[in-house]
Amino acid sequence: MLGDLISEEKGKITSQRVLDVEGGEPKIETTFSATGNYRGVETTATVTYSGCPRPGGAIYGEGQGVLMSKDGQEMATWTGQGIGRVTSPGKIRFAGSLFFSTSSTGKLSFLNNLVGVFEYESDESGNTSAKAWEWK
Repeated sequence: MLGDLISEEKGKITSQRVLDVEGGEPKIETTFSATGNYRGVETTATVTYSGCPRPGGAIYGEGQGVLMSKDGQEMATWTGQGIGRVTSPGKIRFAGSLFFSTSSTGKLSFLNNLVGVFEYESDESGNTSAKAWEWK
């Protein structure tokens, strides 16, 4: 069951590189930095994901992220997987799952072993936005 909203982030793509082109199917790595809010905790995040085209126009992606509270006192990580599609020229949208981990005992401790579902979008200018909800 879909639970409460746990995060909202906005960011900017900082780099992209081609990881592989074997078999004519490129694997592209994207990194972005974002600022956001995790249940009232202001955060900064660095995220890297890679995407590979799939039949029917889908893009399979998997990634990892590190988020830190703005005061630098707390940190959490996640790994995730999703399926994306190009929604218009230069714009892509992914939906998928996230698996959080943290050793924090403070305000971000709720993320430890939490499973989330997300929506992520990037545009032709490299702007990103994402939201995640707890999966209960």
